Amino acid sequence: EKGLMTTVHAYTSSQALVDDSRPDLRESRASALSIVPASTGAARAISHVIPDLAGKMHGAAYRVPVPTVSIVEFVAVLAQATNAEAINNALRTSADGRMKGILGVSEEPLVSMDLRGDTRSSIIDSASTMVIGDNLTKVAAWYDNEWAYACRIGDVTALIGSNVDPSTQI
Repeated sequence: EKGLMTTVHAYTSSQALVDDSRPDLRESRASALSIVPASTGAARAISHVIPDLAGKMHGAAYRVPVPTVSIVEFVAVLAQATNAEAINNALRTSADGRMKGILGVSEEPLVSMDLRGDTRSSIIDSASTMVIGDNLTKVAAWYDNEWAYACRIGDVTALIGSNVDPSTQI
């Protein structure tokens, strides 16, 4: 029905390493020393992929002083009743099926650096899945914001390349 997402994101090269002067005072703070609230367009982007979610999601981001690997938490009110086990089972089914290699589900008590270099776009932290009542849910997913992204670019490049007529000159 509706949802919120919060990304705890590794700091990026666009952020200041030391305090400096920028129009956005938060962006001007030393990223290697601070948790910096930031905007995100991720919730808006999801509505482009899943139009039924337009206007039903919002998001926030926090940049933290780690070099790579981020985590996103999705909190959603669902139209139907569920429980954490059912959510994790559905995600495992996807991870073992059509999303194999892109989605993963972990039972291990991971921290960010355990996922460094992971090629999958999202690794569900199954121990963090929660349900309150029977329809307020929270799912957390880790991702290597640099390496996994590069892997998806490689996938898209390979897909485009597989559809190019070899007799066509560029």
